[in-house]
Amino acid sequence: MAGTCIAGRARAWIGTPYRHQASCRGAGTDCLGLLRGIWRELYGAEPQEIPAYTPDWSEPQGEELLWRAARRHLIEKPPAEMAPGDVLLFRMREGGVAKHLGIVGRAAPAPSFIHAYSGHGVLENALSAPWRRRIAACFAFPPVGG
Repeated sequence: MAGTCIAGRARAWIGTPYRHQASCRGAGTDCLGLLRGIWRELYGAEPQEIPAYTPDWSEPQGEELLWRAARRHLIEKPPAEMAPGDVLLFRMREGGVAKHLGIVGRAAPAPSFIHAYSGHGVLENALSAPWRRRIAACFAFPPVGG
């Protein structure tokens, strides 16, 4: 599936309120819920059951749980090669675990990403220098039907 189509699917979630652990377009979602919702639209069932998680993820333990899960289900690629529809994984503070996700809306000339952000809901932000510095990894969705 073309990345611009995935970015378009993510844009359809814009305006959905932020709700921790939710994944329902229009009703509520968090950043992982946005990714889960797009996954369901593309592939049907989610690839694994999601255990309950806290907003800090595994930060106190220093475990990269979200990164490991992304590696199981998505295709890792260099952040410099990001394209519309790719998944970005962010560290919200230096030295912290990667615990925030977004979908690339545009790669150039004015990069943007779509994400569910606490206190704001789903929105599309410029991928500004402060956000770029937080990128820990980039992933592509696997081919649909493959």
